Order: sequence, then C-alpha cells, then structure tokens
Amino acid sequence: MIEANWDLDTIRVFLHLLGAAVWLGGQIVVAALVPALRRISPEATRAAAQRFAQVAWPFFALAVLSGLWNLFEVDFEDAANSYHVTLTVKLVLVLATGVAAWLHTKATDRRRIAMLGSLSGVASIGAVLVGVAL
Repeated sequence: MIEANWDLDTIRVFLHLLGAAVWLGGQIVVAALVPALRRISPEATRAAAQRFAQVAWPFFALAVLSGLWNLFEVDFEDAANSYHVTLTVKLVLVLATGVAAWLHTKATDRRRIAMLGSLSGVASIGAVLVGVAL
C-alpha cells in the first residue's frame, strides 16, 4: 500500500522545489514579458524587473538554504562517485545562475543585460535538470 509521507523530509523538499520554481519560473515569465514591456516603455521593463527581484531573490535564498539542508541529509560515505560529480555540477550551475543574475542587475548596456539574463536562465534550467537527477 502506498501512503502519504508527511514528515520533515517532505517539508524540506517542498521548500527547495518552491524556491526553485519561483526563481526559474519567474525568470521564464519575465523573459517572455520583456518585449511587450519594452513596447510600452523602458520604465515599464525596469519597474517589472525591480518588482520581480523583490520576489525572486528571497526565493533564490530559500532554494539555496533548503539545498544546504538537503546536503546535511546525504550520507556522502555511501554516495556513488556519480552522485558527487552530479552534485558538483549542480552547485556550479546554482552559483552560475546567482552570479549571472546579480551581474544582470548591475549591467547597464542592453546587450550585457540580455546576455547575463539568458545565462542565468540557462543555468537555472540546468540546475533544475541536474537536481532532478540527484
């Protein structure tokens, strides 16, 4: 018989998925809205980006903190080498998405803004994919 599992592990994984979902999902939504917002005005794009940042960064922090909590639950002595490699790739992708997003917020030229936003989005997608493999 399959039963529901309501324990601390469920809460931990839920928090991690919630943080990742808002971070990545928000990036996708904002990227889709940018062309329409630009047609309205540059201020509309800027205002939407600033509001998104107010929501996204706390959820990125939630994903990182719950990810650290996840690490404390892993028995690394029993983990296969492939687990260690996959975890390292995920951590690099998480670092890449965070750094690229932060640099994106500091960029002033349109080409750099687009490049760094895209890099953050691709790294986020990669981190989620690799996280599923874990």
